[in-house]
Amino acid sequence: MSETGQTVPEQHATVLHYLRASIYYAGFYIATIIWSLVSVLIAPLLGYRGRFRVISAVNYFYIFWLRVCCGVKVEVKGRENLPQAGAYVVIANHQSEWETLYFLTLVRPQTTVLKQELLKIPFFGWGLRLLKPIALDRSKARGALKQLLSQGKARLAEGIPVLIFPQGTRVAAGKLGKFNKGGAMLAASGGVPVVPMVHDAGVFWPGKSFVKYPGTVTLHIGKPVVTTDRTVDEIHEEAVSWMLEQMGAVPPADKVSVDNAELNGSTAAKD
Repeated sequence: MSETGQTVPEQHATVLHYLRASIYYAGFYIATIIWSLVSVLIAPLLGYRGRFRVISAVNYFYIFWLRVCCGVKVEVKGRENLPQAGAYVVIANHQSEWETLYFLTLVRPQTTVLKQELLKIPFFGWGLRLLKPIALDRSKARGALKQLLSQGKARLAEGIPVLIFPQGTRVAAGKLGKFNKGGAMLAASGGVPVVPMVHDAGVFWPGKSFVKYPGTVTLHIGKPVVTTDRTVDEIHEEAVSWMLEQMGAVPPADKVSVDNAELNGSTAAKD
């Protein structure tokens, strides 16, 4: 049992896990190289929303390929809580590279707050740079906050949602970490709601892990937190309290063990 009350099953990598992950990455890198080159040629000719649709189209393949190769599925609860119009700030827990791939298919369009180093990755970073991310230098905390607020307000004013991971860095499933107030500050400053999200992707795709474990990632989307006439502390407390409550509730204790049993052949595999 973790400090948040979240039960995290123990994982054991097998040869089959490594084989499936290798096949996944082969398809991932081929698709990334091809689509990045296409995007670099086409996307600059388009407006932001058209550019976003072109560049992020490959993310649907990533999620499909992850399911085919590694058995990682996705279940979204509370999708109706996503605003249908207007800008908002999404704050989500940070566990896995999965977030980078899936959230671009969920919140469309969006601007992501990320570390500058990601833009230097060949091919992947080239496409990412075209999506107008808010790329922060984490070694300059005060300057990073000013950049977040200035660039974030500009994106919100254009009607573009902003995605922030308030933990700042990846935190293993079952761990808590610290939640900064940058998302609440930006939402209050921009006069838009905060939409909190919580997932358990780190159980199936641990941060910086080559191996992925079969199972179903559960993503919970909370109701928008109103920011009008409220302090940053009030906004932050309401959003993070909901997140911590959800983090203590998922994943179910037997969630991964069942899917691992399927992988090892003890039951019939199901798609």
